[in-house]
Amino acid sequence: MKKKEDIKKVVLAYSGGLDTSIIIPWLKENYNNCEVIAACADVGQGDELDPVHDKAIKSGASKCYIMDLTEEFIKDYVWPTVKAGAVYEKKYLLGTSFARPVIAKHLVEIAKKEGADAICHGATGKGNDQVRFELGIKALAPEIQIIAPWREWNLKSRDEEIDYAAAHGIPVPVTKKKDYSMDRNLWHLSHEGSDLEDPWNEPKSEIFTVTNIPENAPDKDEYVEIEFKEGVPVAVNGKEYSPAGIVKELNAIGKRNGIGIADMVENRLVGMKDRGVYENPGGAIIYYAHNELENICLDRATYNYKELISVRYAELVYDGMWFSPLREALQAFVDETQKTVTGTVRVKLYKGNMITAGSKSPYSLYSQEYVTFGADDVYDQTDAKGFITLFGLPLAVRALMKQGKLK
Repeated sequence: MKKKEDIKKVVLAYSGGLDTSIIIPWLKENYNNCEVIAACADVGQGDELDPVHDKAIKSGASKCYIMDLTEEFIKDYVWPTVKAGAVYEKKYLLGTSFARPVIAKHLVEIAKKEGADAICHGATGKGNDQVRFELGIKALAPEIQIIAPWREWNLKSRDEEIDYAAAHGIPVPVTKKKDYSMDRNLWHLSHEGSDLEDPWNEPKSEIFTVTNIPENAPDKDEYVEIEFKEGVPVAVNGKEYSPAGIVKELNAIGKRNGIGIADMVENRLVGMKDRGVYENPGGAIIYYAHNELENICLDRATYNYKELISVRYAELVYDGMWFSPLREALQAFVDETQKTVTGTVRVKLYKGNMITAGSKSPYSLYSQEYVTFGADDVYDQTDAKGFITLFGLPLAVRALMKQGKLK
């Protein structure tokens, strides 16, 4: 590991938010006036990136990369997770979690291109993102040093960060009265901190940006059709879109119908519980529709075993193990299961609710001929007697044993 005085050039994962805004001058003050290269990943944050380049330069960065990763993010990180049906602790659609590996990948590329000595991130020592960034970097470039200011500096709170920014003349997008910790990309928007730190406090309606509260949704339902090909959404209401385009379109539809609010107390990897409020209008619709399509396309054994895989997959993504051999191996299993998950699902949306309104697939395993309550020529109901006798044999033998009648 290099000494501080030997670090001459640092690539900083830069967002323009509170943490990374003050890190630029902090690095220069504490790492021998090193060169700082800001690298900002555009994963669909919207217009909040407009001032980032100029702000980074004014804060002391020598240059600022703006990386358009939105399509790659959705195609190579979100879609594989959707196919897995991975949801962390039943609610969290992993919006921040799978954005970190794609950012880490490109931070490494820039660091190698620039000949940087280190990569720096603004994740706190209490959170999950420090793990996700650093595991991604270690998996791709273990030789590059990592700097995590939150584990070094003597700033103890967001209020002290705000004071530090003011002392250095750096404008930041938060105040002491409005100091939520937020992370946004095309897939989601998360809110933590401030009044949300008390789980008894209901989220204030004004915090919602990407979606809408159900009370403000129209008093009329709306139908949406999502077409999938091998587990991946490819069209909405008959119109094909790019991966990012699919999410944008469903975000708009979900927002006006109050879809996709998840409020949860989750178990962080570092050991503590944390309260987060997530907005996922498009993602919630996609996950719901994907599951409905799997219901008619997958056999019982595969569907049930895939549910077990989904939980482990979600944990790996949440824990920053995207580039791990296990995640890649599970992906191979998931991809095999998705070869027949092709078809269309129609969903009715109404004031925060999603209701299945139809599903169809050329690979559907549903047979009206077999399941009908009417007359049929394909199922002999008398076969059920022998099946039940054999299936229930262990129960019958155990009962005989308990009655002392087993010979």
